[in-house]
Amino acid sequence: MFRFDENLKVYLHRDPVDFRYGMNSLSILVEQVMHLNPMDSSLYIFGNRRRDRVKIIGLDGCGFWLMTKRLETSRFIWPDRKTEVVALTPHPRQEYLRVS
Repeated sequence: MFRFDENLKVYLHRDPVDFRYGMNSLSILVEQVMHLNPMDSSLYIFGNRRRDRVKIIGLDGCGFWLMTKRLETSRFIWPDRKTEVVALTPHPRQEYLRVS
C-alpha cells in the first residue's frame, strides 16, 4: 500500500500516452523517456490526449499497481512543456492535476 506522506515522490509524464499501454509499457516509458527508475517507491502519472483520464503506476514492494481515473465532465490541467520531468508532491494544494 502506498503512503501519501511527504517522502513520497510523484512524477508526471507530460506527453499524452496511448491508453492501451499497460504496466510494462508505462514502466518502459519511465525508464527510457523520463530517465527514472520504475522500481523505486515513486508514483508515475500518465495522461491521455484529451486529458480526461490518468493512469498511475507504482511499485509497493510486492508488485506494480496500476490505477486509472476517468473524469466524466471535466479535464485535468496539465503543465506546460518547459520542464523535462515534472515532480509533484502528495499535498492537496498541488498546482498541477487540477480538474477544470
